[in-house]
Formats: sequence, C-alpha cells, structure tokens
Amino acid sequence: MANTNMPKKAVLADAGDISHTLALAFDDDPMMRWFFPEAASREATLGRYFSTLFTRQYLANGVCERTDGAAAFWVPAEAQEKAVPDGDTIQELIAILGDRAGLFKEAVETAAGHTPGEPHWSLALIGAAPAAQGTGQGAALLRSGLAQADAAGTPVYLESSKAANLPVYEHFGFRVREEFALPGGGPLLWGMWRDPR
Repeated sequence: MANTNMPKKAVLADAGDISHTLALAFDDDPMMRWFFPEAASREATLGRYFSTLFTRQYLANGVCERTDGAAAFWVPAEAQEKAVPDGDTIQELIAILGDRAGLFKEAVETAAGHTPGEPHWSLALIGAAPAAQGTGQGAALLRSGLAQADAAGTPVYLESSKAANLPVYEHFGFRVREEFALPGGGPLLWGMWRDPR
C-alpha cells in the first residue's frame, strides 16, 4: 500500500485534485467564509479560486507539494517578488470573487502591510481535506517545507485566520508575531514567524 503521507512535488496535472482538496479543507476557514459567504456554491467557487492560485501564481514561482489528501504552497525568499498575481490572474480572481472582490483587495493590501520586511520563506497556504485530517499528511507537508527553508537558513512566515490552527503551528516552532483584523468587518489574522533551525 502506498504511503499517502509522503509529500511529492505538485504538477499542473494535479490542479483538479489539489483544488478539490483545498476547497474541502478551507470550507470552515473564517477568511474563506468571509470571501465566499454562499454555502451552496462555496465548494465550487473555492475550487476555482485555489485552481487559479495554483496554476497561475504558485506553480511557477513557489514550492508546491501534495499528498493524497493535503497540499501546501510555499514561496522561497528569492521568489517573493515573482509570486504575485499578474493582471490576467487578478481579473480571473475578480470574476471568481464577484461583489467580494473589493473586500479581497483590501484584505490583500492589509496583509501585505503586515508582512515582515526581512528575507523569509512564506507558507502561502496549507490544507488537508477533512477525511485526511489527523492522518499526518499536513504535518508531513509542514516538515518538508520547513526542512527546505531550514536548509536555506531562512525564517518562515505564515498568516492564519483560524485560531484552532495556532497550536499546530506553534508545535512546529512558529510563534505569533502579530494579530490584526481585516478591514470591512473581516476576521482576525495571526501573523506567525519561525526562525530557521
């Protein structure tokens, strides 16, 4: 039987599986529920959103890894300026977000204002489908990315909008660096930092 916890490099052909996994993983995330409030269409819309981020933003400029039931997108320090959405990607995201696009833009700008200035890796996102939670797949992806950042001697930064995830990240050496609210009545975000080991 294959080891479902073993991280492997994600490729373009994985886009459908990864976007479905992440749509399930982020269904109860406060920030995703704020951007996509319609429960009936959330899974499909989140699938389009994550597929766009994966194929147009992180696949080319990040480190994308997956297991059978989880995925993680990392951005190395040297790729931070390249791993941003281009004009076409922004237009695609606006179409997906609809009337929430303005809130999304404000949220992205707010978060960018809190991003540390020193060189670092970013954990852009990580998620495990509910059926894979508790099986070690997310932990395997965290260990893999952190090992790469440690090999580069670089700290790691992430933002979480789910308070329940903070102890998990703390277990892997992160500490809360800052807490801030998104504008327009948005949820809290916790900026977390991990020094290299």
